[in-house]
Amino acid sequence: MSDAARTGGCQCGAIRFRLEGEPFEPSICHCRMCQKAFGAYYAPLVAIGEARLTWTRGTLKYFQSSNHVRRGFCADCGTPMTYEAADGIAISAGSFDDPASLPPVIQFGVEGKLPFVDRLHTLPERHTLDDIDSAPFLSDIVSYQHPDHDTETWPIERPAENKQ
Repeated sequence: MSDAARTGGCQCGAIRFRLEGEPFEPSICHCRMCQKAFGAYYAPLVAIGEARLTWTRGTLKYFQSSNHVRRGFCADCGTPMTYEAADGIAISAGSFDDPASLPPVIQFGVEGKLPFVDRLHTLPERHTLDDIDSAPFLSDIVSYQHPDHDTETWPIERPAENKQ
């Protein structure tokens, strides 16, 4: 096992983890169960393999999605965090602080792949602020998302003027 350590967590910061060692197989799953669990066209997952997973903040809530699989998520913000089955645990790729370092190497559940997924890269592209005329609130949006690194405390205090 390598000395690599990766951290991550949910959107609000209530759940944080540390993964020491190299994960096994970053993947994408197209099965309908993963689509629904992630609310997306597919689920990007990272199998932890022999790496050591430590939950450093919070406790997951679980949904038993089948007789063999349970899925962990943050009860505070709803971020999908784990896919857990007899063959191991996989962590949602987007919950890593640096998801770009874990590109997928295989696709699973391709029988459920939506027909347009392979063409997503051909769609027109826009940056977030390109929509400023139709969504003027974007010009002064303040994210309350937990930063992509560990913090000493949670929740992170936000300025009083931004509390709602």
